[in-house]
Formats: sequence, structure tokens, C-alpha cells
Amino acid sequence: MKRNAPLLGAVALVAVVLASLVVRWLAQHLVLVAVLLVAGVGAGVAVLRSRVRTRQRELDARTAQLRHIGPFLAMTPKAFEHALADLCRRDGCTKVKVVGGAGDLAADVLATTPAGQRILIQAKRYGPRTSVGSDDVQKVNGTYRDVHHCDLAAVVTTSSFTKAAAAFCTQVGIRAVDQRALALWADGRGRPPWA
Repeated sequence: MKRNAPLLGAVALVAVVLASLVVRWLAQHLVLVAVLLVAGVGAGVAVLRSRVRTRQRELDARTAQLRHIGPFLAMTPKAFEHALADLCRRDGCTKVKVVGGAGDLAADVLATTPAGQRILIQAKRYGPRTSVGSDDVQKVNGTYRDVHHCDLAAVVTTSSFTKAAAAFCTQVGIRAVDQRALALWADGRGRPPWA
């Protein structure tokens, strides 16, 4: 340990000398340092803007393909969830997350609406002969407030709702979006589920 003391002292002295030289150089070249900082911040902002524009173009391209009901009918259930998330983003929602899957507790998409309300969307990618039943909407009603802490809930389907399911949605305030309403929302002529 004592043998290394002179070496450690020399290293410490060199570090102090280098640090003082760097500080002196920076003090003498404040304008250059400021210009470099401004340039770095400007470059960072430009990169972030470019990424935002790229993401927006990608979203626009995806949602442009969703202007008609046909693509929804050909999707897998998982792709349908992602398509609904894209429609939410297109229409101004933030904090949009696709959460569907096993054990999702009746939530496929969670988002914050432009008005600041949290919405849960249950996606039901069904064929024309399968309707959303009361059990489906009752599960949503049982979880959207207490489990997912949402203000609103919607069940969106490529099909239709049974009379009992539609009546239950009306009774408890869940938005029932059938194939027709989905087609209108997708092409921009209809209202999104939170409006």
C-alpha cells in the first residue's frame, strides 16, 4: 500500500491539473461552449420532431386502410384490437395501450380521451352470425370502473349485439358500437365511442 502512495499521489496531481486546464479552457471559450450546447439541443429537438412526424405518417397510413369495414372483417382478434387503438390515436386519444389477451379482465384497449376521461374498449371481432351477448357486456360492466379505473366503457364489434346486450348497455351506460357504427367511426363520418 505504501509503495503505491507516490503513484496515487502522481495520478491525483495529474487529475487536478487536467481538471483545472479544462475549467480554464471552458471559462475562456464560453461562447463556443454555449454555441455547442445550443447546437446539441437543436439537433436533439430536430431528431425528436422527425420521430414524431414518422410515427404520425405511420399512424396515418394504418388508419387510411381502416376507412372501410372490409379490413376489420378480415383481421385476427389481436389485429382488431390494434386497429381500434389506432382509431383512438387518430381521434386524439393519448396513453393508448392494447392490453387484451388471456386474463385481460374484459379490457382490450385502454386510453385517455381528448377530454381527459379514461376509456376501456372491449373488442369483439366476430363473424356475421355471432352477436355480442349479455355475458360479454356484463363482464365489461363488472371491471371497467373498479378494476381498470376507467370513466367510460365501450364494446366494439364487427357484428351486432343481442337485444338483451344492447338493452343492458343502454341501462348501464356502456357504449355499444356495432358493425355499422364501427364503419362510420372508421371512415370519419361517425362519432368515436367516447363522444
